[in-house]
Amino acid sequence: MDGHQPAGSTGHGPWSVDTGMRHTGLRVLELDPGGSQSFGTQEREVIVVPLSGSCSVRCGAEEFTLAGRPGVFEGVSDFAYVPRRSEAVLSSPGGGRFALASGTARRDLPFRRGPADAVPVETRGAGSCRRQVNNLASADGFTCDRLIVVEVITPDGNWSSYPPHKHDEHTATESELEEIYYFEIGRGGFGQHRLGGSPPGPAGESAEVRTGDVVLVPDGWHGPSAALPGYPMYYLNVMAGPHDERAWRITDDPAHAWIRDTWNSTEATPSTEGAA
Repeated sequence: MDGHQPAGSTGHGPWSVDTGMRHTGLRVLELDPGGSQSFGTQEREVIVVPLSGSCSVRCGAEEFTLAGRPGVFEGVSDFAYVPRRSEAVLSSPGGGRFALASGTARRDLPFRRGPADAVPVETRGAGSCRRQVNNLASADGFTCDRLIVVEVITPDGNWSSYPPHKHDEHTATESELEEIYYFEIGRGGFGQHRLGGSPPGPAGESAEVRTGDVVLVPDGWHGPSAALPGYPMYYLNVMAGPHDERAWRITDDPAHAWIRDTWNSTEATPSTEGAA
């Protein structure tokens, strides 16, 4: 699949992931106990998300402590926003794994912390399409210039990023956004992620995704993501685009858009046990 980057394929030094496109970027930092790493944001704004472990982030004279979490399936984490044109240091007494999601920015916003208890958590879909979305920095939530960052927890046996959809045109009904998917799969398993054809139809490619894998979506149709039975799926979505408007408007693949209308009459699956 074009855009599928297996775990380790972009890593170097302390960064297990270092990838991106014109408007979006993602780095994943692996720190041993007591470790620290400096980083610059250049012309991008950055959201620091603890995937496992806790850390502190210092920028200028200010510093925030992020309590983090044991792992991505064990609750919502707090996070930090680091503005463009900044130099920062991330340190972790206990070590851990930390995502730095970035997007091109044109405004200077303050360095600040997003508390976990202020993150809106929603359920999307129903039945086998039910999933949990942690809206860390959604388009209508935590303020960024252009960057959108959310987490999706898909229970084992369920489907997400469904119906297949796209967001590559700047119109009244669609936003032009690049998107990065970073995956972690519970219990050492694997899942599936599909990039569809364009125009929509039967053409498409699916990739087997495992913990640490990334899929880049510069444009076009994408989805679904499938969590195989026994293996819950997590992914971090990073989105940004070339326009000043910060919005997430999508177009469903017309061949499958009817699925969304069934959710109001479908009994939801019991829980995200083992996945959140």
